[in-house]
Amino acid sequence: MQIGFAYAFGILFAIGVCGATSGGHFNPCITISFVVFRGFPPLKGLRYIFAQIIGAYLACLVIYTEWKVLLDQCEAILSAAGKLDALQFTPNGPAGIFGLYLLPGQTIPRVFLNEFVTDTLIGLILFAAIDPTNALVPPVMASVIVALAYAVAIWGFATPGIALNSARDIGGRMLAMTMWGRKAAGGNYAAVAALTNIPATLFGAFLYEFFLTDSDRVVPPASLEYGNTLANHRRLRKAEQKARRQSRQSIIEFQNAMEMQTPIAEHKPSGVHYAITA
Repeated sequence: MQIGFAYAFGILFAIGVCGATSGGHFNPCITISFVVFRGFPPLKGLRYIFAQIIGAYLACLVIYTEWKVLLDQCEAILSAAGKLDALQFTPNGPAGIFGLYLLPGQTIPRVFLNEFVTDTLIGLILFAAIDPTNALVPPVMASVIVALAYAVAIWGFATPGIALNSARDIGGRMLAMTMWGRKAAGGNYAAVAALTNIPATLFGAFLYEFFLTDSDRVVPPASLEYGNTLANHRRLRKAEQKARRQSRQSIIEFQNAMEMQTPIAEHKPSGVHYAITA
C-alpha cells in the first residue's frame, strides 16, 4: 500500500514541478508513444530518454548513499543466516531494492504477460487522460488519473513482477551493477523488465487512438483554455510572428519580381476564330 501511494505521489509531484516545462516525460515508453502518435520530435525524444535513464541512475545513487548503513546491516544479517547468496539478487534482497529481479518460482512467460497487460492498460488510461475531447477528464485531473493508474498497477500487479518504466529499470539496474558487479545484471529477465513496457504502451496507445478517439466530439472549455495557454507561450508566439513576417516578405518579394519582369509582346493569330460548343 505504501509503495503504491509513494509511486502515485511521486508522479504527481514530478508532473506538478516539471510538467509545464517538459510535458511530463518521465518514462521512455511514453516519449516513444508521443513520437509515434503525436508527432514529438525524434531527436528530442532521444535526449529525453537519455535524461530519464541518467536521472534514474542518479536518484538510485542518492538513495543508496542515504541508506548504505542499513543496507550493510541487512547484508550482514542475511550473511550470518546463510541466506545472502540466495536472496541478494531477488526482490527480497538488498540489490532488489534498486534492480528488478525475477521472483523465485516465477517464470519469464508469466511475468511477461503480467507486464504487457498492465502496461497496455496504463497506455490506454494515459491517452484517455490527455485526450482534449474527453469531457470526463479535464486537464487539471489528467495527472491525478495517471498517478492513480500507476498506483493501482503497483497494488495489483507488482508481486508477480513488474517494471512499468524502462528508465527506472535500467537506471536502477545500472546502480546495482555499479555496487554489486555483473552478477546484478538480472539475466534474461532484464530484457523483459526493460523493454516489454515499450510495445505494450504503444499497443495501448494504438487501441485508444484508433478505436476510442472520436473526432466528432466537441472540445470542452477547460481543454480549450489549457490549449490556448500552451499556444500563447512566448517562444511559440515569437516563432509564429516570425513565420508570418517571412510569409509576408516572400509575397512582397514575389510581387516585386513580377513587376520587374520585361513585358512580353502578345501575338494573336489573325483569321477566323471558331467557338467550339458541346
